[in-house]
Amino acid sequence: MGHLDHAAYGWLTPVLSYVMATIGAALGLRCTVRALAATGPSRRNWLLTAASAFATCIWTMHFIAMLGFHITGTEIHYNVPLTLLSLLVALLVVGAGLFAVGYGRDRGRSLVLGGLTTGLGVASMHYLGMAALRLHGRISYDPLIVGISVALAVVAATAALWAALHIRSPLAVAGASLLMGGAVSSMHYTGMMAVGVRVTPSAQALPGATALQFIFPLAVGLGSYLFITAAFVALSPTADERAAFASASASASASASVPLSVSATASGPVSVEGSGPVSAAGSGPAPASATAGPRPPVRRAEPTR
Repeated sequence: MGHLDHAAYGWLTPVLSYVMATIGAALGLRCTVRALAATGPSRRNWLLTAASAFATCIWTMHFIAMLGFHITGTEIHYNVPLTLLSLLVALLVVGAGLFAVGYGRDRGRSLVLGGLTTGLGVASMHYLGMAALRLHGRISYDPLIVGISVALAVVAATAALWAALHIRSPLAVAGASLLMGGAVSSMHYTGMMAVGVRVTPSAQALPGATALQFIFPLAVGLGSYLFITAAFVALSPTADERAAFASASASASASASVPLSVSATASGPVSVEGSGPVSAAGSGPAPASATAGPRPPVRRAEPTR
């Protein structure tokens, strides 16, 4: 049996993986809250953003933690297609769970279905990522600990979805994110406790890519994506802010229309009297030629004879 070291760099990788899981959980929860307050295409877009945030943070957390995973007597490489497949599975399954909650009519049943689906997706991502390992030896798993790790993933996912449905304030979301990050990290390290490796020393080159060649650059890229998405969510107005802006705009429009009505009445309404000439009321007395009737004919004085 090879000696397994889950924290070859000390507390660096566990702390970084926890921070990444917490940031992703906070971002995913905020996006889900926005989605539940929206309708139409806006709800779909927010759910897609939440799914990408959750899946990306979970995948990145897993492989940041794996940077600290060393086995004495063998190198560790990663199968690139399987590693990418684990990210795709996380995106699809987490997205399915979020859409079940976002569009489900029965919130209780949707929560159970979404939590189960999302939790199994997280566990599938973890063990697909482990299947991507290439080393000189054979990996085995303790079935009981594997079952516990899957149960932890389901509980963590259900708790996250429950928080998305019931928590609205930023402070409460921050607290739920800290718990969610701890739950996801616990699931990862519980799953790693199930791993056993029997090393077979060999001088043959391993297939695949090393962690620094592939995992590290991809994790940095996905972390940058999370940062950009977090900035976008922070700058996007909430539903309450949009409603307040619309109300303020309506009030401003109503205030702007008052001077127009005053200026209209200042000049006075136009009145038409019979078939006579038109005059504007309030603009002063009309000239006599406009208001008087027809003038009598003027008689010329006849010269005196």
